[in-house]
Amino acid sequence: MKNKNGNSDQIARKYMDSLVVEERVLGAVRPDTKVTFLGEEFDTPIMAGALSHLPNGMAPYAEGAKLANAACFIGMGDNETFGACLDTGAKVIKIIKPYANREEIFSRLRYAEEHGALAVGLDGGHAIKPESPEFDTIQGCPMKLPTLEELKEYIAATKLPFFLKDILSVRDAVLAKEIGAAGVIIGHHHDLMHWATPPVYLMKQIREAVGDDFILIADGGIEDGFDAFKALAMGADMVCVGRALMPPYMKDGAEGVAATIRTLNDELASMMYRTAAADVKSIDPSVIHEGWWL
Repeated sequence: MKNKNGNSDQIARKYMDSLVVEERVLGAVRPDTKVTFLGEEFDTPIMAGALSHLPNGMAPYAEGAKLANAACFIGMGDNETFGACLDTGAKVIKIIKPYANREEIFSRLRYAEEHGALAVGLDGGHAIKPESPEFDTIQGCPMKLPTLEELKEYIAATKLPFFLKDILSVRDAVLAKEIGAAGVIIGHHHDLMHWATPPVYLMKQIREAVGDDFILIADGGIEDGFDAFKALAMGADMVCVGRALMPPYMKDGAEGVAATIRTLNDELASMMYRTAAADVKSIDPSVIHEGWWL
């Protein structure tokens, strides 16, 4: 069915479902999904995505990632909320909204560094309203699209690795690298931009443009371990899963989040086994094909 409203989530889903995988089982060995990310070892390249304002608090979400030995993003919220996540012992990356009040950003950067965050990031794409050229207001807080000079200031203000979120072009990924970011999170923030290019579709082009020493994280449209495999094969270093973790979080809290991440990682490992990938870095992009007949 034709997408008549430009829903970017639907477009991304359709593209992800068009990707097919060839099997290579001869000589395959049981794969190892462990990865080293920002100096820490995790059992999986699947990360808990940057959710915010969960009804039972963010700490159980972070705790679930810790139980699965997975990295975790935490989205919008004050320093106290973020501190509760860090207190679980989880390896957490704080994603900061593009507040018009710059001190809100600097305050969260300082807190993250002083309290042991794994990294920080800025969610720049959320500054602009989806259907208006005006800056947005989120949870009562005015937003503003940062200039390149302001982004450089934010990156220089912390010793932590700094990521830019909602990057969806080769051009912006290259700019992010040039101004000193450690990497980018490739996505469109669930249809904030209508008719957006599917994040995974751009992954190969972005990887070729930025090289292997720049971290690419796939975000948006990753619903299971099979999607995660496709994103990794297309060039991602890590992948985020957010919405798929919400139902188990609501039902079983931290244990539900952990169990779901483990299930997704098993699905990823199965695809790796069937494509003769002994580890995550051995996933061969040539196993992915576009199923034009689907």
